[in-house]
Amino acid sequence: MKDISIIGAGRLGTSLGLALSKKGYRIRALSCRTLSSAEESRQIIGEGIASTDNIETARHGQLTLICLPDEEISKVARALANSGIDWQKKWVFHCSGLLSSDELKPLKARGAWTASFHPLQSFAQKKTSPKQFETIYFGVEGCGQALTLAKTIIEQLGGYLLLLQTKDKVLYHTSCSIASNYLVVLLDMATSLLKQIGLEEKEAFHILLPLIKGTLHNVKKLNTREALSGPIIRGDQKSVQKHLEALRGFPSLHETYRQLARQALEIAKRDKKLIFSKIRVLKDLLEGK
Repeated sequence: MKDISIIGAGRLGTSLGLALSKKGYRIRALSCRTLSSAEESRQIIGEGIASTDNIETARHGQLTLICLPDEEISKVARALANSGIDWQKKWVFHCSGLLSSDELKPLKARGAWTASFHPLQSFAQKKTSPKQFETIYFGVEGCGQALTLAKTIIEQLGGYLLLLQTKDKVLYHTSCSIASNYLVVLLDMATSLLKQIGLEEKEAFHILLPLIKGTLHNVKKLNTREALSGPIIRGDQKSVQKHLEALRGFPSLHETYRQLARQALEIAKRDKKLIFSKIRVLKDLLEGK
């Protein structure tokens, strides 16, 4: 299997297409909402027919990759199933982290081998180095023949297979969102506070970067529990109180800090890091008592 069609050649679709083309797969066709966007993706990948027609794009591939927003996948799957294309012994993967391969049931009913195929990585732009797929995990679930192909592709890209059950997709995606999206939110919160003392945003981030890298290193070397440091894990009531007082002028940050501190306190309780009396004092403080 070497011929691939990409429906939705945005940031992920184009990045994946480029990486696959470097491994000997032929990107035969790709579609986007606008022809100019499809042409841009074709130029980045270096091959393929650029189009706005999803059905015509799918005709060219033995494997069709659907890299569309979640809300469009089932609609496109139904359109492809009713297109008159012979889906026997063809593969269709969608790349949603949240949705399961059940979204592709109309195509499976037509004889296609279907799977959800989610690279556990963020893609900020279309032109992404194929190295972004090396050593990352791919969350995959689907039928047996589809899983076999998915495993082969992942190995060729230099990644690792994470085999998922259909029922676990939502928890899996929630975890990914917290680790990626909300990490960015936390960093934005941290830099915004340094901006309050007169630093520029870029300068604030570079000041925090060694601390961020050190924390990730500790998590990698140890685990999240052992890497947790700071006033909560020390039972330092005065520091937490001063933090809360400093954040009263920033209501949303104040509430987020309280919620995160509560989670840190749960880790301390679970690992028996603090005596009960300190846990009680901190819990009351965080609840505003």
